[in-house]
Amino acid sequence: MNLLLLSRHIGAVTPFLEGVVAGWPRPLRIGYVDDAQAPFSDAPFVVEEYDALKGLGHEVIRITLRDMPASELDRALAGLDVVYVASGSTFALLEALRATGGGRVLSDRVRAGLPYIGASAGSIVAGPDITPASLMDDPADGPALTSLDGLALVDQVVIPHADGLLPPYPPELIDRTLKTYGADYVLLPLRDDEALLIRSGQGRVVDSAPASRS
Repeated sequence: MNLLLLSRHIGAVTPFLEGVVAGWPRPLRIGYVDDAQAPFSDAPFVVEEYDALKGLGHEVIRITLRDMPASELDRALAGLDVVYVASGSTFALLEALRATGGGRVLSDRVRAGLPYIGASAGSIVAGPDITPASLMDDPADGPALTSLDGLALVDQVVIPHADGLLPPYPPELIDRTLKTYGADYVLLPLRDDEALLIRSGQGRVVDSAPASRS
């Protein structure tokens, strides 16, 4: 599997794509899974994240899992070069992944070779369990969830925004998250200019500064 799990900035995206997409360079078809952003439709970061990805020069195709039966999602993923699971509420995202069986379809495609990029919530949900996000996100965003099991594409739970620079995630909240869940889960704190890169089962933290500085 090839995964790039971002905290916030997308500076690592182009080097990742260069390494995993056949026939590079060429304009790519990137599926943009936006369900995590449903509770934040008017928030500036929603527009900023989409525009930043679009600014890399590829075709970005919105995918809303809640609106897509599993069979339709499978066909959509088959036509993509990479899938990007956007930031927002981890609980809203996981509920959407469960609603129509999209989580199983997505996992199968990624395990079969579709490159996966996650950002914040999209990075957390790639792990085995999203419980450690409970202090950073609102569990009420996923009221239908009966399990907090993630996609289990990686064995760590990413804790994004670990530098505490974003106002919703101050250093005290990051510290409390690590202390509360660190004994029960394998946690990986990532600063906003870092990402976890996984190539062929091997993982390492890489730089992911803002695209304008990359």
